[in-house]
Amino acid sequence: MTSNDRPCAVVILAAGQGTRMNSDLPKVLHRIAGAPLVVHAMEAAAALDPSRMIVVTGHGADKVEKAVTAHEEAAVCVRQTEQLGTGHAVLQAAPALDGFDGDVIVLYGDTPFISSDTLATMRAARAAHDIVMLGFEAKTPGRYGRLVMQGRDLSRIVEAKDATPEELAITFCNSGLMAADAATVMRLLAQVGNDNASGEYYLTDVPALARAEGLTATAIACDEAETLGVNSRAELAAAEALFQRRKRADVLAEGVTMTAPDTVFFAYDTWIGRDVVIEPNVVFGPGVTVENDATIRAFSHLEGCHLGARTTVGPYARLRPGAELGNDAKVGNFVEVKSAEIGEGAKVNHLSYIGDAAIGDGSNIGAGTITCNYDGVFKHRTTVGRNAFIGSNTMLVAPVSVGDGAMTGSGSVITSDVPAGDLALARAKQVNKTGLGARLMARLHAMKAEQKQGR
Repeated sequence: MTSNDRPCAVVILAAGQGTRMNSDLPKVLHRIAGAPLVVHAMEAAAALDPSRMIVVTGHGADKVEKAVTAHEEAAVCVRQTEQLGTGHAVLQAAPALDGFDGDVIVLYGDTPFISSDTLATMRAARAAHDIVMLGFEAKTPGRYGRLVMQGRDLSRIVEAKDATPEELAITFCNSGLMAADAATVMRLLAQVGNDNASGEYYLTDVPALARAEGLTATAIACDEAETLGVNSRAELAAAEALFQRRKRADVLAEGVTMTAPDTVFFAYDTWIGRDVVIEPNVVFGPGVTVENDATIRAFSHLEGCHLGARTTVGPYARLRPGAELGNDAKVGNFVEVKSAEIGEGAKVNHLSYIGDAAIGDGSNIGAGTITCNYDGVFKHRTTVGRNAFIGSNTMLVAPVSVGDGAMTGSGSVITSDVPAGDLALARAKQVNKTGLGARLMARLHAMKAEQKQGR
């Protein structure tokens, strides 16, 4: 059986406090591209199709576990109640690996840029070695642990604070990631001591212990940028900038036009089709899919929504979670859509709110229309049929439906269903008072003049 045929489990270390963040929020819950750092690690690991995904929590465990299980319900969380080092953290996963016969890959919840390709390479390297570590050539080795190699074999890992001057001169550094047989890792970790400068149990002691038993260890290399850890607000900002640069480059390469790429911000899971045009200052939250030939105009914000082919959105539009735009639909300036389906070819062009609604194919929603969906306690739904015409400044008081081909008069407050083909008018009769406007205005100006004289 090759290493890729063996079952695989993933252990993600996410117990640290992150004191340099100066935050009440656990470090791994700080966000890049709309997702917590730990979710980025989980996304990379998910590409391996692991049999088990285990997240080791500690500081702010309740919050971290809630975020982890919200993203991946099947993930198992275990707690490290005392932070006694990386080796100790991995040992906490032993009960969750009980009965598991396969490889385990250890990665970190604050390292968001490890690629699924790199993890796959680590897994493949297990075919020739018992222990596989991930390293990188560091421009500034600094505090990183050094990988002491003998040819392709990894002799040992030395933490910077414990290294000799000769060892500090090594530039091939440890990322902390490991792949190995799960049972072997747990057996070796039970032998790890804490006789070091920090008094901690290091995961990095495992390769030397393995070699002492006659097992083999190696280290493969990845780009240093993949190993970027986030430990401070400055590093968080730098990581966000790096993610956005990479995502923008990928989107441009995939056939998308952006007139000002540096002003467009993507989420970790944004999907954009070919020949989409994105104007300046557009922000994508999580969960957005945009089909081919769509146009997203300037200053729009999209989250949790799907745009069909050839749709047009904005400028200054807001699409909230649950917005579903059919092919050729249009959502224009200062329009907000939430939990609503806008049918094929339908138009909501100006200054409207469409929430908890279904707008039929080909219908036109006039400027200033609002679906009044909330009664202070419950949300209610509005349904507009095909090819309906909703006059400007119509209030659709849900629950209510407007049938196919029906119309509402401008300024109407619609509280009852409108049958197909009907015209609904619901507004007070206009009354003109002859000359009253001029007399009232003159009186108001006189009052204002009296106020000025009295000062």
